[in-house]
Amino acid sequence: MRLTFLGTGTSVGVPTIGCRCKVCTSHDPHDRRLRCSAMVETEQTRIVIDCGPDFREQMLRQEFRKIDALLITHSHYDHVGGMDDVRPFCTFGDINVYSDPVSEKSLRQSLPYCFKEHLYPGVPKISLHTIHPHEELQINELKIVPLRIMHDKLPILGFKIGKLAYITDMKTIPEEELDFLQDIDCLVVNALRFTNAHHSHMLVDEALAFARRTSAKRVFFTHMCHDIGLHEEVNKILPAGTHLAYDGLTVEVDV
Repeated sequence: MRLTFLGTGTSVGVPTIGCRCKVCTSHDPHDRRLRCSAMVETEQTRIVIDCGPDFREQMLRQEFRKIDALLITHSHYDHVGGMDDVRPFCTFGDINVYSDPVSEKSLRQSLPYCFKEHLYPGVPKISLHTIHPHEELQINELKIVPLRIMHDKLPILGFKIGKLAYITDMKTIPEEELDFLQDIDCLVVNALRFTNAHHSHMLVDEALAFARRTSAKRVFFTHMCHDIGLHEEVNKILPAGTHLAYDGLTVEVDV
């Protein structure tokens, strides 16, 4: 199973418009971060996690093939703002979108033209499916377990797929969710920056402490803002087995 990081940036991306800091003016492509999204693929199956406003640009860089499932962590714009751009993939059939009830309601409100009885020609054909934490989802040969994550006071979803756990926009996690993270090899988790605490996102030290409570041998940080520092410099000081992810990075993970 191959994990591809489509985007590893926070809600405004990196570089940030108008900023002249060393990260935003860096010529290292690892320091350019589109909005947070990822893709999990096997020979038979493609799953996309979140569909932010950079989705079109992200998918132009990928092979054009069927999306078997689009998993939504939550309905904030930086995670669903590219939903209309799934239209080309409707060539392969309806796009099956899986989200919790709160995100499903939000998607119906933000994309009402996709869910009318009589659809305007050319609109994306989206089939919404409601999922809940711990209720196992089977997409072809891949088993997916939704996890409960807290984004400040907003309950959102993380996803366990085989030996991979993908978590973003987390501030805290219910204690019982840790039981689902004791047989993973690879953890993807958000780490906004090193200092200046945020009410709904973890800092690097918080993400490291969380990772140590799982069985993950490999940890990749995502959803990072420019304040985290230069990719090359930060990777040198992170603990062994922990890395800043970057747009386009691919990682092999056991199913």
